[in-house]
Amino acid sequence: MEPTDNKTEKHFWTRERYLQVIVLLFVLALSAFIFLNRDKVAELQIYGYLGIFIVSIISCSSIVVPVPGWILVATMGAILNPVAVGIVSGLGGTIGEMTGYLLGYGGRIAVENIDIYNRMVQWMRRWGSITVFILALIPNPLFDLAGAAAGLLRFPLWKFILLGAAGRIPKHVLFAYLGIWSMYFLPL
Repeated sequence: MEPTDNKTEKHFWTRERYLQVIVLLFVLALSAFIFLNRDKVAELQIYGYLGIFIVSIISCSSIVVPVPGWILVATMGAILNPVAVGIVSGLGGTIGEMTGYLLGYGGRIAVENIDIYNRMVQWMRRWGSITVFILALIPNPLFDLAGAAAGLLRFPLWKFILLGAAGRIPKHVLFAYLGIWSMYFLPL
């Protein structure tokens, strides 16, 4: 009788690897689409709160090329109710940030060797909820990495969305009020 080897051979192309590649391709395609159509994205602001919501989703979905959505929030805050603009854009931005989460959930092969990403993973392991909230609250480019780390660690999506919105909404309300204040201090 031949001895059986209990080791199971791992294959590179597993079901999880296919999911990772598909999600990574989706995120990259979405980012490229936003970059190539950035002029059309800006035109959505004529649709009021719905336009702000959609532009916020799109501007926060971009990972490869950052899109400055806060400019739209400040502009529309000077025209519409700044609290409503902040809430609507904060919610849209939170939904848009799910691309970072999905990148980590399915596409970790693209970012796992970056030092700052590895540190973000450690922060998420140690202080997951606080990390998501703080990085959503302050203007910074690290939230995409926090989202990717949250996805990698299978941080609950509902918690990621809730904490992201809790941090993002006050920041967007502030951006909306900056639009009003700029009208008084920077007259054209």
